[in-house]
Amino acid sequence: MKLKVAFYWCAACGGCEEAVVDLGEKLLDVVAAVEIAFWPVALDFKRKDVEALEDGALAAAFINGAVRTSEQLEMARLLQRKAQTVVAFGSCAHTGGVPGLANLYPRETLLRTVYQALPSVVNPEATHPTPEVRDSGRHLELPQFFDTVYALDQVIEVDYYIPGCPPTPALLADAVTALLAGRLPEKGAVLAPDRALCDECPRRDSKPEKLALAEFKRPHEVLIEPDKCLLAQGLLCLGPATRSGCGWRCIDGNMPCTGCFGPTSRVRDFGAKAISGMASLLGCNEAGTIIRALERIPDPAGTFYRYSLPAAPLRPRPAAPSAAQ
Repeated sequence: MKLKVAFYWCAACGGCEEAVVDLGEKLLDVVAAVEIAFWPVALDFKRKDVEALEDGALAAAFINGAVRTSEQLEMARLLQRKAQTVVAFGSCAHTGGVPGLANLYPRETLLRTVYQALPSVVNPEATHPTPEVRDSGRHLELPQFFDTVYALDQVIEVDYYIPGCPPTPALLADAVTALLAGRLPEKGAVLAPDRALCDECPRRDSKPEKLALAEFKRPHEVLIEPDKCLLAQGLLCLGPATRSGCGWRCIDGNMPCTGCFGPTSRVRDFGAKAISGMASLLGCNEAGTIIRALERIPDPAGTFYRYSLPAAPLRPRPAAPSAAQ
């Protein structure tokens, strides 16, 4: 019998689902080797199809996206029970991703912005979604919107991680191949090379031995040279702090790395590592000059914690949702 696998989408943009499709012809090889028992974004599966499976019937569940709502939490827990192996697939599941930046704001501020404050919204009664509505004998339930965005391993046990926004099809293919061959590494591993992107960057030979930048530049402000180290051009490239394995897609596009593959195993806090690395490149000691250089980074949280704010240890974090939620 074929091994059964599942794919599920929580709080994310859909890019991880595209990564599965981007397998191209290799997707046919995957379908030939495994049985896709649940993939609601692509095939007509329902929650009841997962509930009908025996516990442990799935060889693996690939869950992408952070966890923001009660429905996402319920599905993550259901798939964990039905799967022998849970894979956090993509940056949002791995470390919280871009949706995790919502943790900079209270839930009520987000809801007020979306349902009242946006220029395109007309809502004079200030109506917000509620988890339960009863009207004229009709009953409607909506998922609860949590106070916090969670990385997947903050709400369920995760066996492996595939990083990236989105992950490369090659990493997914390698993970499925390893699963079929029964040669997955020790649990808890990130299924990508454990070295910094700079170590294999195609421009690494053009990086000076010592950099001393006077300021940081933004990509739209300069004509970026296609073969020269981006850091040497004054651009905020997070390659020194970021795990490799992406195939240098941003670098090949002549754009700096934004850090979507997260940290190597030797780093606890990706944002802190990135901040430290960039600060070390400033070739100035005068306070005013340093301040002016830092002012060239208009959104520090969105720059250094773009993909990892929920996983960052340097901030208060509410407890994970209880079993009752």
